Amino acid sequence: MDNISTSSLFILLGVFILLSAFFSSSETGMMSINRYRLKHLENEGNKAAIRVRNLIDRPDRLIGLILIGNNLVNIAASIIAGIIGSRLLGDDVLGLVLTTVILTFVVLIFAEVTPKTVAALYPEKIAFPSSIILTPLLLVFYPFVYLINGITNGILALFRISPIDGSGDSLSREELRTVVFEAGAMIPKKHQDMLVGILDLEKVTAEDIMVPRSDIVAIDINDDWKDIQRQLVNAQHTRVLLYRDSIDDAVGFVHVRDALRLLSRDQFTKASLLRAVREIYYTPESTPLHTLMYKFQAAKERIGLVVDEYGDIQGLVTLEDILEEIIGDFTTSFLPDHSKEANLQQDGSVLIDGSVNVRELNKELDWNFPTEGPKTLNGLILEYLEDIPQANISLRLAGYPIEIIEMKDNMVKTVRVMPKLYRAENGKDASSLSG
Repeated sequence: MDNISTSSLFILLGVFILLSAFFSSSETGMMSINRYRLKHLENEGNKAAIRVRNLIDRPDRLIGLILIGNNLVNIAASIIAGIIGSRLLGDDVLGLVLTTVILTFVVLIFAEVTPKTVAALYPEKIAFPSSIILTPLLLVFYPFVYLINGITNGILALFRISPIDGSGDSLSREELRTVVFEAGAMIPKKHQDMLVGILDLEKVTAEDIMVPRSDIVAIDINDDWKDIQRQLVNAQHTRVLLYRDSIDDAVGFVHVRDALRLLSRDQFTKASLLRAVREIYYTPESTPLHTLMYKFQAAKERIGLVVDEYGDIQGLVTLEDILEEIIGDFTTSFLPDHSKEANLQQDGSVLIDGSVNVRELNKELDWNFPTEGPKTLNGLILEYLEDIPQANISLRLAGYPIEIIEMKDNMVKTVRVMPKLYRAENGKDASSLSG
């Protein structure tokens, strides 16, 4: 070393610091790279992505290689810095201390913090070029890497940790929701809602979206034939349920198209109509929507009756109801248009039909009524009061001021909700009713 000039030692020290910066940035870049984007690029045949994937598939080997290289150049840099310090500052204690402080400062700034920050911000721009150098280096230093990995993997085995465990690449449903929302402008808001709707199908059951038994449009086949004809003509749905005397004695669904075909052939009679009835598909009320959708697909069905644990009919569910959970309502919306379910008043209150589904109410108006118990607002109020209330009674349910306007047949027919008061008390924007 005595024959090497001080200027050459400075150049050599700079090279070692650059090499240290390379290994530091490579480590951060490799560990920070987006695994899912990397997989996408790998599937497209990107050679750099394939090299990086081969390296990070065994993080123990990659980290071992990087740390071997980093420690070698850092030790070499400290030796060179010591020689330079002894020449410029002398061999006394003060010179050694100053050399150590200066080298530590330089390494932290130029070989650690700066390169690692850049690598964390732009992992692909660092990891892809680095893989060109690290791949052959791994072959050169493989015996040393293998020795070190053998020792470290033995220590990890004591804690039952596998260096090739890839379970961290899996995403839960909630993590997928976060990924969808974090996509920002890359995925339009409507598409985000659809993707989240698909993820939420597992949490929603047939009972949550079914048309309640009392609202099912059905025809009693024992009615007068002229009444049956009139009901079919005025039917708002393409499929109508037929029953005998009680909906519990359901006969089947008849498609209006089949009725029209019979009519065109002058064969439109009660007997021919019964022959055109299609078999009923039944589903338990606890069936998750994603399972129900698969069952509809397998059975080639679009409509079914929902039954409870005793086999009693509780409601009706269609494929359209499931699709609306994913993409939103096709034609119906509570606000801003007036409807029978919700009617916005000039004072900011909302008149609501007691039979409205709580989940639909929350979704349309961005409210927070509990959905774990009763499915309708009427049921929610009755459960809360534990009694049949009278009209003109006010209560506060889930923080919302509610006034019961009308009762009918022991059911809450109409209520008035004051969302402005609720939002003002909870520090929210009182002018926004529909989110």
